Amino acid sequence: MVLKTWEILLKFHHLTGLFLVAFLAAVLYLTHDINYWNVVKKQVTVGEEQTARSDSSPAGCDFFSGRWVYDNVSYPLYKGRECSFMEDGFACEKYGRKDLKYQHWRWQPHNCDLPRFNGTALLEKIRGKKLVFVGDSLNRNQWISMLCLIESSLPPSTNKSLTLTGNLLFFQDTEYNTTIGFYWSPFLVESNCDDIRHHVVGSRVVRVQAIEKHARHWNDADILVFDTYVWWLETKLTILWGSFGSPDAIYKRVEMRLRLYEMALNTWAEWLEININRTKTKLFFMSISPYHYHGESWDVPQNCYNETEPIMKETYWGIATDRDMMRIVNSTIQKLETRGLKIEFLNVTNLSDYRKDAHPSIYKKLHQPPSQEQLADPKSYSDCVHWCLPGVPDTWNYILYSYIIDSA
Repeated sequence: MVLKTWEILLKFHHLTGLFLVAFLAAVLYLTHDINYWNVVKKQVTVGEEQTARSDSSPAGCDFFSGRWVYDNVSYPLYKGRECSFMEDGFACEKYGRKDLKYQHWRWQPHNCDLPRFNGTALLEKIRGKKLVFVGDSLNRNQWISMLCLIESSLPPSTNKSLTLTGNLLFFQDTEYNTTIGFYWSPFLVESNCDDIRHHVVGSRVVRVQAIEKHARHWNDADILVFDTYVWWLETKLTILWGSFGSPDAIYKRVEMRLRLYEMALNTWAEWLEININRTKTKLFFMSISPYHYHGESWDVPQNCYNETEPIMKETYWGIATDRDMMRIVNSTIQKLETRGLKIEFLNVTNLSDYRKDAHPSIYKKLHQPPSQEQLADPKSYSDCVHWCLPGVPDTWNYILYSYIIDSA
């Protein structure tokens, strides 16, 4: 009887052992299975994120929201001293700037990446066409950046030239039959500051309802990139009703800066609506290029002089950036769109506003030597409006490039 009982107990323990082994095996299998699916799920999620980030088209990405990332591997995009088109107003390294960290910052949108600039691809895209930047010296800053970017992408060649005709400076590449020009027109409409070489005047006079003098020189362009802002910041402007030199002309000194800006943009918009070939011409408007005569802190009298770091606070908005003027531009463009004329508004203001470190300051060719008083206070003659090259306008052109490449 005792032996029988032991046999039963042994069989029970055996079965129990088998059950435990099976249970442990099942647990291990299920754990592996769960881990496997977690890995798969993670891979799918990462893949989805990568897919989202890989959509670098203007339609799939907000290029204008992001941050500046220090990148001393792939930046700068070209060497300023090697760009044959470089102008002395933007050649900061040539004119003595030793801190070159400003050349190594890359704009990183939050949810995507800007496509890499390819000068050959751009020239192929606009083969046989004409691209013209129209506006003030900030647009000229961007135009020079574009030429340097293109040149750095191409092999050495004798097929390119730079020509000045009136107010139009233009680059031509005979291989691609392409023209990329800059047209000096700081107010867009007619003014007494329209001479591309001699535009420094004592009192600025603007004909807010006259644009044909300029527009006839770029009405055949396939791509037009406009800007106008900083020349409107004068406290007072003289408005001319009539023509320059006419005995019947009426001059009036006024302070209504915003109203005058709106009137000039309406003149520009009306010309576009009537004259632009909507099936051929692509239109862009560059938003305000901010200046830094106050620096990041408004409590101390500082400006861009000796600034070597960007502003990293993403909610930052500079006091010098006029939101009202931006609203006027937006409103003008929206009205044109309701009439069937599409204009891309490239809002580079905020991304540029972070870059108090990237202006020429004193490192540029000066029109006249600084006085002893100025030399004692370099901030007093610093250029905190324009941008060193390589620099911020390269990013503007990356964005413009993506829109052009992505277009039909």
